[in-house]
Amino acid sequence: MAHITWDDFERVEIRVGTVVAAEPFAQARVPAYVIHADFGPGIGVLKSSARVTALYRPEELVGRQIVGVVNFPPKQIGPLRSQFLVTGFPDADGAIVLAVPERPVPDGARLA
Repeated sequence: MAHITWDDFERVEIRVGTVVAAEPFAQARVPAYVIHADFGPGIGVLKSSARVTALYRPEELVGRQIVGVVNFPPKQIGPLRSQFLVTGFPDADGAIVLAVPERPVPDGARLA
């Protein structure tokens, strides 16, 4: 494992957003959803592709808070321009479990 400095960590914008819309990403090669999340004032609503179809349905995601990296450059994923990275952890079967705050926090709150 490579070590990073505190300055390296501080450059990563890991923030909380609320999912405002989620739908199947029909053009994805691997099953995925397009997720739209509101990261609050100053950032707004961003969209991303997320391979979380094994454990979540789109309607279950709407209204949930998720954790995302919002300062990566946009990435083109097929016809979608992904604007943030949805974070999660693989379970024992490899399905992604979303990283979420334990309790509600303001949208845009930064990981401390």
